[in-house]
Amino acid sequence: MELDLTSAVFWVAVGQIILIDIVLSGDNAVVIALACRNLSPEQRRAGIFWGVAGAVTLRVVLTVFAALVMNLPWLKLVGGVLLVWIAVKLMLPEDEEGHDIESSANLWGAVKTIVVADFVMSLDNVIAVAGAAHGSLALLLFGLAVSIPLIVWSSQLILHWMERFPSIVLLGAALLGYVAGQMIFSDPGVTAILPQLPDWSAKVAGIVGALLVVIVGRWLEKRILARQDVTIV
Repeated sequence: MELDLTSAVFWVAVGQIILIDIVLSGDNAVVIALACRNLSPEQRRAGIFWGVAGAVTLRVVLTVFAALVMNLPWLKLVGGVLLVWIAVKLMLPEDEEGHDIESSANLWGAVKTIVVADFVMSLDNVIAVAGAAHGSLALLLFGLAVSIPLIVWSSQLILHWMERFPSIVLLGAALLGYVAGQMIFSDPGVTAILPQLPDWSAKVAGIVGALLVVIVGRWLEKRILARQDVTIV
């Protein structure tokens, strides 16, 4: 598709890319909010800035190789499993000994979590945007530019909500599990060995992923708290 600002087809594709970014960037914002929730306000701003900067750099690489990534089997399976692990880890309580660690270590730990999780979760985003862009590099870059402020703005909003409603951490982890379940189910290698399934099967896979994260996360949380002699009310 040519960069024709007078073309209706071009602007329809632009609208599709914006909607895709709005829907899919919220998941990335949850990761940022979860990773930075235990940092001080100053460190949160730094964590969001550097985390998003690293995530955007990886997003550029993924966008460039979108055509190759789109048809690679087993890539989403590996990414989905990694995302489940990240979601479960984010549910676990902090180690009591962690208070003696310098703040910079906590900050860059949050940045690392953001970058790794965004790399995993951006696969669906990049693939969807690449499809809507119809091979246009200009539209691909436009989609990337739109996703940056969406991620930054929504992550700060979710951080504010987490301070008022701590239960959002659990809901956020469940959302990551839902995304992971759908990623695994939609992997070309997985679908090739499965029989023909109805369209709602993808949603069921997402629900299973969410339940898996919540159940495993809660079980590990109880074990860790019990080891620390903390009574769970």
